[in-house]
Amino acid sequence: MTESLFPDGATTHGRSARAPATGTRGMVASAHPFATRAGIETLQDGGNAIDAAVAVASTLNVVEPYMSGMAGIGVALVYIAAENRTRVLNFSGNAPQAATPELYDDANIELGPLAPLVPGNIGGWLTMHGEYGRLDRKQLFRRAIGYAADGAALTPFNAFTLQAQIGLIDQFPSTAAGLDIDRSKISTGAILRQPFLAESLATVAEGGMEEFYEGKLGDRLNEGHRAMGGIMTREELAEYRPFWQEPLTTSYRGLEVRVPPPNSSGFQIAETLSILDHFDLDEYGSVDTLHTLIEAAYRASDDRAHYAGDPTRVNVPLDRLLSPEYAKEVAAAINPARTAGVPAERWRRSRIDHPLVGVTKPYVSGLTTHFATADADGNVVTVTQTLGEAFGSKVAPEGTGLFLNNMCKWFDIDADSGSPNLISGGRQVDFCVSPVQLFNTSGAQPSIRLSIGTPGSYGILHTSAQMIHHAVDVGMNIQEAIEAPRFRFYDSGTLLLEDRFPMAILSGLASRGHRFEMLPQIHNAVGGGHGIEFTDHGTMLGGADPRRDGVAMGY
Repeated sequence: MTESLFPDGATTHGRSARAPATGTRGMVASAHPFATRAGIETLQDGGNAIDAAVAVASTLNVVEPYMSGMAGIGVALVYIAAENRTRVLNFSGNAPQAATPELYDDANIELGPLAPLVPGNIGGWLTMHGEYGRLDRKQLFRRAIGYAADGAALTPFNAFTLQAQIGLIDQFPSTAAGLDIDRSKISTGAILRQPFLAESLATVAEGGMEEFYEGKLGDRLNEGHRAMGGIMTREELAEYRPFWQEPLTTSYRGLEVRVPPPNSSGFQIAETLSILDHFDLDEYGSVDTLHTLIEAAYRASDDRAHYAGDPTRVNVPLDRLLSPEYAKEVAAAINPARTAGVPAERWRRSRIDHPLVGVTKPYVSGLTTHFATADADGNVVTVTQTLGEAFGSKVAPEGTGLFLNNMCKWFDIDADSGSPNLISGGRQVDFCVSPVQLFNTSGAQPSIRLSIGTPGSYGILHTSAQMIHHAVDVGMNIQEAIEAPRFRFYDSGTLLLEDRFPMAILSGLASRGHRFEMLPQIHNAVGGGHGIEFTDHGTMLGGADPRRDGVAMGY
């Protein structure tokens, strides 16, 4: 008998190890059960999807503090049913005005006080809330404040990540002071308390984002950061504000795909899908289908690495890259019998995944989080946000409990390289964070069908396309689409596949010239997707990735 890839009927849930969550009035999918519950309880309290998103985001700040937080950056797709439109909210920060290529080396661009961009996350959460939220801020933050003050029990992934990073964290006394835990007993079930973070969350709940950017919390944040050697000025922190954008769109199998525009790299997902739209991919689990997915991702990744950067500083030729003519041209050039090989991930060969001295192996890198919320009115919020890598820069200014991101590391620093993503003062970084929404446009007005996204460094941009393929081409439900085996690649020339692909597929890939290595069967190198599917029954299905601590809940 021929071994099948992710066969239907393999479990009592169809293909997946767990069933999708179901709901009629609301749905939340996030990377931690406490955050998901905070979102659901917010909906039950009368809040909408925007309120729920703030509750989820603030709780994630506490229960997975290495992934994201108030001093991180991100981007959201906000679908407002009453307006029949998706708006992109960009809260990705920018480089400090004093940043120059000469200031940085491979170490200080990712560890320490020079590494952060101006933070955007808290501005993003509360800009959404100010525009569309219903509930009082204090209601939205109270669960996060409670977990920070009283403590939350560590999951296995929490414990592993904290163990791997505690040596670097404790190099910075003000950072170490914010994590109240017995260093000798960091393990599953241990209690982590963050009293300074609880105070900072309470300050923002009371005074709004102005407290973070313009008020006394901002003073403490900036003064503490400057004392540690940071270059961000008090003025540029006070002046930062998120901004609304229009999404980029493309078509895939008759559905409209919406992604954030640059400085997000979401156009790579759109380009990949535009190329794949020229192929029949109905034969799930065949060598031909997998080869085509890989090659389309390679082509789109190569274009992104070549062009991507701050759109106010460089020309990203989106009209061409997302045109049907270009997609057809690229599709025709894909050799069905031979791989083109792994492209570079960025202009300069990546530093993203090398281990820093003092980090327990295996190295934990590129830590980001994704979540989605939906309500009974049809509003949907799809968010990906990050600190850059585990605990960001490892810098938390004294008394704040706020980990500053280290997203400067995504810039290039060789002034002679010609990179479109060269660091400079005030510049927006090209970053791979990219939530996705899909719409059925065949009716009188578009109706949302899918909200999807994942963390995973540059892997976000090809693992997202795979999950969409699973849902749209194969007809998997959202949980199955997320759980299905995935691949990713690195610019080291390595293609990685989870060890669930049958030998016949592996042999077929090898015969086409693919060089690959095997990951464990379920591995977070290929991301940690979360999503919501909107069914023909008018109900919602939620999916959460077993590769992380994710949980989806509906009601």
